[in-house]
Amino acid sequence: MMVMMKIGKVGWVVVVVTLMVLSMSTTCSAWFGSSKNKNGGRKSMVLPGEEESTSGWVMNPVGSSSIVFPLHGNVYPVGFYNVTVNIGQPPRPYFLDVDTGSDLTWLQCDAPCSHCSETPHPLYRPSNDLVPCKDPICASLQKTDDYNCEDPNQCDYELEYADHYSSLGVLVKDVFLLNFTNEIQLKVRMALGCGYDQIFPASSYHPLDGMLGLGRGKSSLISQLNSQGLIRNVVGHCLSALGGGYIFFGNAYQSSRVNWIPMSSIDYKHYSAGPGELVFGGKRTGVGNLLAVFDTGSSYTYFNSQAYQALVSWLKKELTGKPIKVAPDDQTVPLCWHGKRPFRSIREVKKYFKPLALSFTSSGRVKTQFEIPPEAYLIISNKGNVCLGILNGSEVGMEELNLIGDISMQDKVMIFDNEKQLIGWAPSDCSRVPRSRYVSI
Repeated sequence: MMVMMKIGKVGWVVVVVTLMVLSMSTTCSAWFGSSKNKNGGRKSMVLPGEEESTSGWVMNPVGSSSIVFPLHGNVYPVGFYNVTVNIGQPPRPYFLDVDTGSDLTWLQCDAPCSHCSETPHPLYRPSNDLVPCKDPICASLQKTDDYNCEDPNQCDYELEYADHYSSLGVLVKDVFLLNFTNEIQLKVRMALGCGYDQIFPASSYHPLDGMLGLGRGKSSLISQLNSQGLIRNVVGHCLSALGGGYIFFGNAYQSSRVNWIPMSSIDYKHYSAGPGELVFGGKRTGVGNLLAVFDTGSSYTYFNSQAYQALVSWLKKELTGKPIKVAPDDQTVPLCWHGKRPFRSIREVKKYFKPLALSFTSSGRVKTQFEIPPEAYLIISNKGNVCLGILNGSEVGMEELNLIGDISMQDKVMIFDNEKQLIGWAPSDCSRVPRSRYVSI
C-alpha cells in the first residue's frame, strides 16, 4: 500500500496544482512566544471599531518587527508541517497546513458545510462580513478579469487540486490574533475563505482545519499584512529535520551566509528560480534549463522526467557493488533500497550517496548553488529501508516543472523577499524558534 504523502500545492490563478495532505497528525499546540511585558502579558493593540470595521488598519504600530509562528510536523511519517493560528471573535485556534505554493488562507466552514473532512477543532463559524464581488482580493482569485458574480455583495471562490481535491466557498473578513516579536499584539481583520463544500478522495484524508496561503498573490496572508502597513512583504521558514521549525513574516536580520538568487521573471505567481542546472556529486551534468518552485505545500521534491530519469540512472550506477539493493516490496515511495539489516537513520547510509545541487545564475555569470545533501533527499521508511524522496513530477501532471519540497529545504532558513524579488537561504538550526525583534539568519 502506498504510504500517504502530500505533494505540491502550486497554484495557477484559481487552479491550484497540488496533491493534498495524504498523511495525518493531531499532535500540535498553540504558541504565542514567551516575551512578555512587565505586567506579565503582551502589549495589546486592537483596531479601532474592529468589531464593525470591514477594512484593515493602515497605521504601523509594529515598526520593524516580525511575526513568528512555530511549526509542527515533519516530512516522514507525518507528511506535512502545520501551524496554529487564532481566528475569529473570540479568537479560536485552528491547525493550518503551511503552503507557500498557493495564496488563499481558508478554513473548513460551517456555513453549513456540504462536504467537510474531519477536523481537529469545531468547524469555523463565519463572520457576516462578506468580501464584495469586485474587491481586488476577489478579482485575484478568478480565472479571468471579466468575471461575474451571482451576488455583487459576495465573492465566491473555487480552488481545484490535481489530486481531485477541491474547495468551494465564499470570502469573508475576520479577525486574526497576531503577536509580534516587539511584544505588541494586534487583532487584524483580513480576508479568508469559508470553505463549505470540499471534495476529496478517501486517500486525501486531511486532518487539519484548513490552509495557510503564503504565496505572492493579493489574497495571501503576507500580502494582506503588507497592504495594511504592518510588516514588510517578506516571508520565510525554517523546517527542522528533527520535526517542527518556524515560519516568519516581516524583517529578518541577514548575514553574509545568505545565498541570494533573483525570482524568476517567467513565473511571477510562485517563489520560483531558474533556469538551473542539476549538479551531481559536485560535477555538472548538462541537465539544465530547470525552472524550480520552492513550495512548502509539498513533502517531497519533484523533478521533471528528464532530470528524474538522469538522477535515477546516476544513483543506480553509484550504488553498484554497494551493500544496498533495490527493495521493490517497499511502496513508501517509488524507489527504495534495503541493506543487510534495517536502517535506523540516514547517517548509516549517507556515505553511499552523493550530494546534489541546483546551480542558478544569480547575477551575470555568477553561479549560486542550492545544495541538496543526501539527508535532504533521502528518508528511512517504516520498513527500515532508505528511500528516494525525489519523485517524477511528470508522472503526476507537473510536466516540466521542478518543485523543491520540504525534504530539500530542511535545516535551511528560506527567505522570500517580495519587495526585492529575491530568494535567499542559509544553513540554520531550525529547532530554535526566534523570539527577538528580528529573525536572525
